[in-house]
Amino acid sequence: MVRIVCLAIGYLFGLFQTAYFYGRAHGIDIREHGSGNAGTTNTLRVLGTKAGLIVFAGDCIKCMAAVWLVRLIFGNTYHSIIYLLCLYTGAGAILGHNYPFYLKFKGGKGIAATAGMVLSFHPWFILTGVLLFFVPFFTLHYVSLGSLLVYAGLMIQLVAFGQNGFFSEMTQGQLIEMYIVFGCLLVMAYWKHRENIKRLLQGKERKTYLTKKNKVESEETGQAAAATDEGKVN
Repeated sequence: MVRIVCLAIGYLFGLFQTAYFYGRAHGIDIREHGSGNAGTTNTLRVLGTKAGLIVFAGDCIKCMAAVWLVRLIFGNTYHSIIYLLCLYTGAGAILGHNYPFYLKFKGGKGIAATAGMVLSFHPWFILTGVLLFFVPFFTLHYVSLGSLLVYAGLMIQLVAFGQNGFFSEMTQGQLIEMYIVFGCLLVMAYWKHRENIKRLLQGKERKTYLTKKNKVESEETGQAAAATDEGKVN
């Protein structure tokens, strides 16, 4: 029962769609622009770096807040499985972010919310997440690649730590449950990024920058698409 409660708490926090509300405050529905995704990357491309950072912070903090609340409520009573409960809470927040019921279940891809979960889970996992995301991002400028590597790396680290006594108070059955929960999040992340994966394999994935270059590339992409359409008509 406590697991369901944690999942529900996370989902409620995850429903705060930062990109959607920020976009509305600026007169647009972010889901009708760019990639149509209500998340950090699309906001950054459509509304600029400042907007993207604000959305990232909001989506990250909402997940952290949910996990902190669960720690506060259940930390003493369920101390032995608190990491498992935090993972359920994070999963709920990611689900709420990806599939908000009041937006017809059209949200984001959950990466910023995942960052919030990692930041509030345990310090050892933060370094892994930071390295696996930012090294490929600043090298190749693919947000999707960094996001996918983060999930794969954290899955490996979680199992490695768990099987080597890092979560010493948890039973093997509880550890396996934790692996399954995170494994489900991994599968969902890869599913949400399936088109990105296809474009990465084809060498067609769009790059993202923390500069005005995003706008330039967006304009060039639009011009190229228009030229293609004109060629088809002719």
